[in-house]
Amino acid sequence: MKAVSVVDGTAVALRRSDVDTDQIIPSEWLKRVERTGFGRGLFSEWRDDASFVLNRPEHQGAKIMVAGPRFGTGSSREHAVWALMDYGFEAIISSSFGDIFRNNSSKQGLVIVQLPTELVEELQTIIEQSPRTHVVIDVENLRVAVPEFAWSHNFDMDSITQERLLQGWDDIGLTLRQAQSIEQYESTHQSHALNSALLD
Repeated sequence: MKAVSVVDGTAVALRRSDVDTDQIIPSEWLKRVERTGFGRGLFSEWRDDASFVLNRPEHQGAKIMVAGPRFGTGSSREHAVWALMDYGFEAIISSSFGDIFRNNSSKQGLVIVQLPTELVEELQTIIEQSPRTHVVIDVENLRVAVPEFAWSHNFDMDSITQERLLQGWDDIGLTLRQAQSIEQYESTHQSHALNSALLD
C-alpha cells in the first residue's frame, strides 16, 4: 500500500450515526471479483437523494470524511474500505468506529482518526460553513488541524498502525520484512525433515 504521512484536503461532514458497512457499500456490490470500481457503489442507496451530502458540488474531490459516532459497524467486509478509498477518501474522522472496520482500514492505508464527540461536531460545523477549507491530518505527529481557523488537536493511534501507515506496510509488506528469518527457518526445517526421512 502507499505510505501516508499527511492527508491534506477538503472534507465532507456526514452527520449520521451508526453507519454500518452495508450502508457504506450495499450487498449487491459484493458480487464483484476485482477490488476496483467500488467507489460507484459507495452509499449508493443514499446517493439517489439529490440532497445527500456527497452529491453536493462543493464537496466534490473531498479527501476526508468527518462522520457521526460508531462509523463502520456491522459485517466485516473489506469492501467498505475499498469503496471509500476508490471514491477518493484518504481519511475518516469520527468519535468511534467499528473495530473490524478500523482494523481493515489500517491494512489498506485508510487513515482513521478518533476524536471526542465535541471536537468532531466542531469540525463538522467548520466544514459545513466553509466547504472548501482544508483539513490537515499529520500521521507522524498525530495531529489534525484546520489552519485557516486556527483549529488543531492531537489524536491517539497505536504505534503499530502508525508505523504501517508511515512505511506503507500492508500484511504482505510486514511479512516480507521477516523474509530473511523465514528463509532461515525454511532452510533449517527442510534440512531437519530430510534428515528425519533418511533416518526412517
